[in-house]
Amino acid sequence: MPKVLAVSISDKKGIIKTPIEKARLIENFGIEGDAHAGNWHRQVSLLDQRSVDKMIAKGAKGLRPGIFAENITTEGIELFSLPIGTKIEIGDVLLEVTQIGKECHQHCQIYQQVGSCVMPLEGIFTRVLRGGEIQAGDEITVKPIIKGAVVTLSDKSFEGIREDKSGPAIVQRLQGLVEILEARILADDQGQIEKTLIELVDRGDLDLVFTTGGTGLAPRDVTPEATKAVCTRLVPGIPEAMRAASAEITDKAMLSRAVAGIRGKTLIINLPGSPKAAIECLEVFLPVMNHAIETLRGEAFECGRS
Repeated sequence: MPKVLAVSISDKKGIIKTPIEKARLIENFGIEGDAHAGNWHRQVSLLDQRSVDKMIAKGAKGLRPGIFAENITTEGIELFSLPIGTKIEIGDVLLEVTQIGKECHQHCQIYQQVGSCVMPLEGIFTRVLRGGEIQAGDEITVKPIIKGAVVTLSDKSFEGIREDKSGPAIVQRLQGLVEILEARILADDQGQIEKTLIELVDRGDLDLVFTTGGTGLAPRDVTPEATKAVCTRLVPGIPEAMRAASAEITDKAMLSRAVAGIRGKTLIINLPGSPKAAIECLEVFLPVMNHAIETLRGEAFECGRS
């Protein structure tokens, strides 16, 4: 479970923050006593320890919570992957993500002391929807706003001969990033796959549908054909990027016929049937997932801006 590692404040902007034992967050204002509090969209900043660890790996010394001017240092959550609008709950406190990263126009005190700054790339900014008190050790709950479904396509899994491991692996990897509303297993039947994809997408509550399986050369591998049949526009760059990344691991990647496409405002993406390969390909898409969904919704924004 993700948790709060530290809470820090400062009385001026652009300087290193100091950890405090407990903080009081005020609705639509920020943290009491912090310079960044106010009636604007960047009331509370967060940075995960994994981002700090990247700086440590580059040789940065003396890094501690608050040194990158973050209010809340977290542990166990990929903050920069969260889309704008995501709700983050910490005890009674509820935050809403308003910005990912920020523009760095000049080298502030943090940059001068550390030599670089990870906050512009991987820090996030939020506003306080519901106030309360927080402290180190408090658990964090992410409430995803992207909604999706996972469909496993396998004759053997459908018949109960082989356990479906790919579908659950995809659902697990998407935890905290996508709320999975449906997880189904179908046989490799093109008509049934098309019918299910249309049913899932046309009900109107899904941003993403991931399929796993049926993308190879076998006679029953018909997932790409079914996907193309129900989509109005293809997005070739996604499977191309996945195949390119997979080719670095295995030369069998060139045999994948996976496609991706759009139906309505839902993106359908074919993933391989192997759990390992499915997650490897999913990792290729995740860095652009938020922007893809925001673009489909007509909510796209410039990087580093609210």
